[in-house]
Amino acid sequence: MKTSEHIRGLAHEGHALAAAAVGAGPGAEVPVCPGWRVRDVLRHTGSVHRWATAYVTEGGAARVPLPTPPELDGDALVDWFREGHDRLVGALDTAPADLDCWSFLPAPSPLAFWARRQAHETAIHRVDAESALGNGFSPVDAAFAADGIDELLRHFHARDRSRVRSDVPRVLRVRTTDTGDVWTVRITSNPVRTDHTKAPGPGADDDGSDGSSNDMGTGEQATAECELSGPAEKLYLTVWNRLPLDAVTVTGDAALARMWRETSAV
Repeated sequence: MKTSEHIRGLAHEGHALAAAAVGAGPGAEVPVCPGWRVRDVLRHTGSVHRWATAYVTEGGAARVPLPTPPELDGDALVDWFREGHDRLVGALDTAPADLDCWSFLPAPSPLAFWARRQAHETAIHRVDAESALGNGFSPVDAAFAADGIDELLRHFHARDRSRVRSDVPRVLRVRTTDTGDVWTVRITSNPVRTDHTKAPGPGADDDGSDGSSNDMGTGEQATAECELSGPAEKLYLTVWNRLPLDAVTVTGDAALARMWRETSAV
């Protein structure tokens, strides 16, 4: 996705998050995040937005802690969230293409990183706020959802801090049924390594390979022990642990899918 698309996504998701918070009320419980209430979603996401804005506007070269949110509640808290969200959207929209600042995941540029990361940060927490309403979630565009799956699998869990580990090598496959994306996730005692391919064309192998690299370093195709498949939107929310596993199709060793849920929180 283009950086401009991520910025538009961020704008949309932030407005939807605020609307859900108003509808549910800051004191409402957040079912998909046990122990949280809507005010926690607003405070956390609002702090992240201000943290990101500082990098974009000030060009900080080192990581700094998240700012502490103010002790606001009710309408004042929603207004605080909206103000920070609007500032972040504006900062990204007017930032130079050659922005130079700290970032923590691979990306074509720091600007591309912050736009993508904040779009998905806000989308997932919008889902948190909407879960407090108890009437389902707003739709997630399929291409945006696939992009978010890719960020999580290929970048978040490639970091040393990821807890997705296994003493015995395991292979999990994640396959969208609408966008044609396939991720092969190799789980070992080291950080996860994930390959991404698109839907097979004529003559492609049955496992979904389109000729892109999808091996274990030996030239042999990886055989998945478990596969999660379904529409990109459902998979996005499932791998981010906002929907249960039965929201998608699980084939093979379901224990591997459960292990993902138990260890993949970020």
